[in-house]
Amino acid sequence: MKQSDEPISGKAIIFSAPSGAGKTTIVNHLLEKYDCFGFSISACTRPKRPNEIQGKDYYFLAQEEFQAKIKEDAFIEFEEVYQGSYYGTLKTEINRLWKQGKHVLFDVDVKGGLALKKYFQDNALAIFITVPSIETLEQRLIRRQTDSMESIQKRIAKYEVELGYQPEFDEVIVNKDLKEALEEVERVLLEFLDVESIPVSK
Repeated sequence: MKQSDEPISGKAIIFSAPSGAGKTTIVNHLLEKYDCFGFSISACTRPKRPNEIQGKDYYFLAQEEFQAKIKEDAFIEFEEVYQGSYYGTLKTEINRLWKQGKHVLFDVDVKGGLALKKYFQDNALAIFITVPSIETLEQRLIRRQTDSMESIQKRIAKYEVELGYQPEFDEVIVNKDLKEALEEVERVLLEFLDVESIPVSK
């Protein structure tokens, strides 16, 4: 790790995927099942959805506030995902979780995931979650009922670009069946953490 006075005291486990591939479901499963993981809450400038909570799902910032934090070097990584729509990982968020003795789970955009992998280096495991086909992705995004058709088409176009980054990730897991994908994720985590088992939450 670089650009930090804090010693490394935990691992960084990075989940990246096209929107709708199921990475958030996988991350939430791990957080509910195991105590040793903590979720890195990203900062963003997009509007808060009705079911989302400030400081739990995201740190929702005004664009001016986000840009001020960029100038303060407050982010490990950030990206303008769409024009005027920023996402980023705050350094203070990682320190908060490591001080709790947690391994940090990230749920981030593909470019953000690769930036985090570069930042944390050997202390990071970068996992790319994908889907069997573009048709599967489109169906999942439509069922989610959180995006307009225009937004869904943008996400699909972005997915086709993101597929090209798969070789840069440590692991690629196809989420065709959620149960099987979860089993594969847990197998990969055991290997990365170099443990025989991960204690489940009580």
